[in-house]
Amino acid sequence: MSERLMRIIQETVPGREITLAHIIANPKKILYRKLGLDPTVDYNNIAIGMLTMTPAEMAIIASDIASKNSDVDLSFVDRFSGTLIITGTISNVESALKNILNYSQHNLGFTICKITRT
Repeated sequence: MSERLMRIIQETVPGREITLAHIIANPKKILYRKLGLDPTVDYNNIAIGMLTMTPAEMAIIASDIASKNSDVDLSFVDRFSGTLIITGTISNVESALKNILNYSQHNLGFTICKITRT
Protein backbone atom coordinates (compact mmCIF):
# COMPACT_ATOMS: atom_id res chain seq x y z
CA MET A 1 0.00 0.00 0.00
CA SER A 2 1.42 3.35 -0.98
CA GLU A 3 0.89 6.41 1.20
CA ARG A 4 0.74 9.76 -0.47
CA LEU A 5 2.72 12.39 1.30
CA MET A 6 1.89 16.03 0.97
CA ARG A 7 4.64 18.59 0.86
CA ILE A 8 3.82 22.02 2.19
CA ILE A 9 6.03 24.94 1.33
CA GLN A 10 5.56 28.15 3.28
CA GLU A 11 6.82 31.32 1.78
CA THR A 12 6.90 34.89 2.98
CA VAL A 13 7.21 37.83 0.69
CA PRO A 14 9.77 40.35 1.88
CA GLY A 15 8.08 43.53 2.91
CA ARG A 16 7.39 45.85 5.74
CA GLU A 17 3.82 45.34 6.78
CA ILE A 18 1.47 44.42 9.56
CA THR A 19 -1.21 42.21 8.07
CA LEU A 20 -3.32 41.44 11.14
CA ALA A 21 -4.05 43.50 14.25
CA HIS A 22 -6.98 41.97 16.09
CA ILE A 23 -8.47 42.25 19.57
CA ILE A 24 -10.56 39.52 21.14
CA ALA A 25 -12.45 41.27 23.92
CA ASN A 26 -13.74 39.19 26.82
CA PRO A 27 -12.63 35.81 25.44
CA LYS A 28 -14.08 32.63 26.90
CA LYS A 29 -11.84 30.84 29.40
CA ILE A 30 -11.52 27.84 27.08
CA LEU A 31 -9.74 30.01 24.48
CA TYR A 32 -7.21 31.07 27.09
CA ARG A 33 -6.55 27.46 28.02
CA LYS A 34 -6.32 26.28 24.39
CA LEU A 35 -3.75 28.98 23.62
CA GLY A 36 -1.70 28.02 26.67
CA LEU A 37 -2.20 31.41 28.29
CA ASP A 38 -2.27 32.07 32.04
CA PRO A 39 -5.49 30.48 33.36
CA THR A 40 -5.34 32.41 36.66
CA VAL A 41 -6.20 35.68 34.93
CA ASP A 42 -9.13 37.76 36.16
CA TYR A 43 -11.48 37.46 33.19
CA ASN A 44 -13.32 40.73 33.81
CA ASN A 45 -12.47 43.30 31.14
CA ILE A 46 -9.70 41.12 29.66
CA ALA A 47 -8.55 40.95 26.03
CA ILE A 48 -6.20 39.08 23.73
CA GLY A 49 -4.38 41.10 21.07
CA MET A 50 -2.83 39.44 18.02
CA LEU A 51 -0.51 40.78 15.34
CA THR A 52 1.22 39.28 12.34
CA MET A 53 4.00 41.14 10.59
CA THR A 54 6.87 40.94 8.15
CA PRO A 55 9.74 40.91 8.46
CA ALA A 56 9.23 38.40 11.24
CA GLU A 57 11.85 40.03 13.44
CA MET A 58 9.47 42.99 13.78
CA ALA A 59 7.73 40.91 16.47
CA ILE A 60 10.68 41.75 18.74
CA ILE A 61 10.33 45.49 18.17
CA ALA A 62 6.55 45.31 18.55
CA SER A 63 6.97 43.44 21.84
CA ASP A 64 9.25 46.18 23.10
CA ILE A 65 6.79 48.90 22.11
CA ALA A 66 3.85 47.07 23.69
CA SER A 67 5.62 46.39 26.97
CA LYS A 68 6.97 49.94 27.31
CA ASN A 69 3.76 51.77 26.44
CA SER A 70 1.01 49.67 28.01
CA ASP A 71 0.48 47.38 30.97
CA VAL A 72 0.19 44.17 28.93
CA ASP A 73 1.65 40.71 29.18
CA LEU A 74 3.70 39.34 26.31
CA SER A 75 2.00 35.97 25.96
CA PHE A 76 3.66 34.78 22.75
CA VAL A 77 6.44 36.29 20.63
CA ASP A 78 7.63 34.43 17.54
CA ARG A 79 10.51 36.11 15.72
CA PHE A 80 10.42 33.39 13.06
CA SER A 81 6.76 33.73 11.98
CA GLY A 82 6.22 37.37 12.95
CA THR A 83 3.44 36.63 15.42
CA LEU A 84 2.79 38.51 18.63
CA ILE A 85 0.06 37.76 21.18
CA ILE A 86 -0.47 40.11 24.10
CA THR A 87 -2.98 40.03 26.92
CA GLY A 88 -4.31 42.55 29.37
CA THR A 89 -7.28 44.80 29.91
CA ILE A 90 -9.18 45.76 26.79
CA SER A 91 -8.00 49.38 26.98
CA ASN A 92 -4.34 48.41 27.52
CA VAL A 93 -4.34 45.89 24.66
CA GLU A 94 -5.97 48.43 22.35
CA SER A 95 -3.44 51.08 23.39
CA ALA A 96 -0.53 48.70 22.77
CA LEU A 97 -1.79 47.81 19.27
CA LYS A 98 -2.31 51.48 18.39
CA ASN A 99 1.22 52.34 19.56
CA ILE A 100 2.71 49.47 17.55
CA LEU A 101 0.81 50.43 14.39
CA ASN A 102 1.63 54.11 14.77
CA TYR A 103 5.36 53.51 15.28
CA SER A 104 5.50 50.97 12.46
CA GLN A 105 3.81 53.28 9.99
CA HIS A 106 5.38 56.61 10.89
CA ASN A 107 8.87 55.61 11.99
CA LEU A 108 9.56 52.49 9.95
CA GLY A 109 7.48 53.13 6.82
CA PHE A 110 5.36 49.99 7.22
CA THR A 111 2.08 49.38 5.51
CA ILE A 112 -0.41 48.68 8.27
CA CYS A 113 -3.92 47.31 8.57
CA LYS A 114 -6.82 48.51 10.69
CA ILE A 115 -7.41 47.09 14.14
CA THR A 116 -10.31 44.65 14.07
CA ARG A 117 -12.22 43.45 17.10
CA THR A 118 -14.53 40.66 18.17
